[in-house]
Amino acid sequence: MRKGFGRIGAAVFAALAALPAGAARAADGGELSQALDRIKRTHVVRVGYRESSPPFSFLDRAGRPVGYSIGICEAIVDEIGQRVDEPALSISYIKVTSGSRIDAVVNGDVDLECGSTTANVERAARVAFSPVIYIAGTKLMVSRTSQVQSVQDLAHKSIVVTRGTTNEQAVRALDRKETLGLTILTADDHEQSYQMLEQGKADAFATDDILLYGLIATHKAEARFQVVGDFLSYDPYGIMFRKGDPQLAAVVEHAMRKLATNQDLLPLYRKWFLGRLPTGEKLGVQLSPQLEDAFRVLDDSPAGAR
Repeated sequence: MRKGFGRIGAAVFAALAALPAGAARAADGGELSQALDRIKRTHVVRVGYRESSPPFSFLDRAGRPVGYSIGICEAIVDEIGQRVDEPALSISYIKVTSGSRIDAVVNGDVDLECGSTTANVERAARVAFSPVIYIAGTKLMVSRTSQVQSVQDLAHKSIVVTRGTTNEQAVRALDRKETLGLTILTADDHEQSYQMLEQGKADAFATDDILLYGLIATHKAEARFQVVGDFLSYDPYGIMFRKGDPQLAAVVEHAMRKLATNQDLLPLYRKWFLGRLPTGEKLGVQLSPQLEDAFRVLDDSPAGAR
C-alpha cells in the first residue's frame, strides 16, 4: 500500500504543482488583481483556519490559531506584503469547517484556507491550490478493545466521518463497492466526529491518518484508541485560494518555493510533527519519502535541482 501511496502522491503532486506555475507566467500585468488590491487597501489578509485539525490548524491553549498550515500561510502573507508593497499586513483569522471551507474561498470570504484540505481534481474545478504541503490517507480510529482491524470488519456496523471531506467520499464509495451495509454518520468537524466515537455512538471514525494521530495525542487517548487498516484513499494537502487569480497564484507558488529553497519547510515540519505541540503533545511523525521528494521538486536552488 505504501508503495502505491508513493506513486500516487508523486503523480498528484506533479500535476497540481504545475497549476500555479502556469498561472505565474500569466501574472505580469501592472495592475493588482482584485484580491491583492483589496489586501493593499485594507492591510488585511483573511485566513480561514480549522479549530481541530492538529498539527495543521488548531487552537492553542490561549485560543489562537496555530499549526503547520498556519505557519505556511504566514509565509505566504509575508510574500503578499512584498508583492503589494505593504510589509506590515495584518491577518484576520476566520473559522471554517469541512463543510464551509470551499464556499468560503469561492465566495471570497477568506483569501487563504489554511487547514488540512485535500487537493483533488474535483475541488480544483472550483478553487486553486498551492503546491503540496503534506500527503496523507484515510484510515480508521477504533477503540483498543475493538475487533475491527479493517473497513471490512465494519460490515453492518456504524462509522462516523466528517461532513464534506474526501474521507466521507471514500467511505461511501467503498460501502457501495463492497456492499458492506455501513451505517455512515456525519459530524461537522473532526472534534465532533471524535466525540461521537468516544461516546460509543459509532464503531469507528474515518479520516486522514495524521489527523487521527493528532486527535489521539491532543486527547491523550493512546491507551483508549488506535489507528488501524489499510489506506482507503490518498490525500495530498494544499493551501486553498480563489481560482482565476494568476497574481495570487504566483505569490503563493513563489512563497512555497522560497520556503523550500531556504530549507524553511524542514524545520517547520519538525516543529509541528516531531516537536512538542503548544498543547503539550508530541506526534513523532517522521517526514515521508514522498513529501521529501515534493519539497525537493519545489526547491529552485542548484542543490534542489540535482
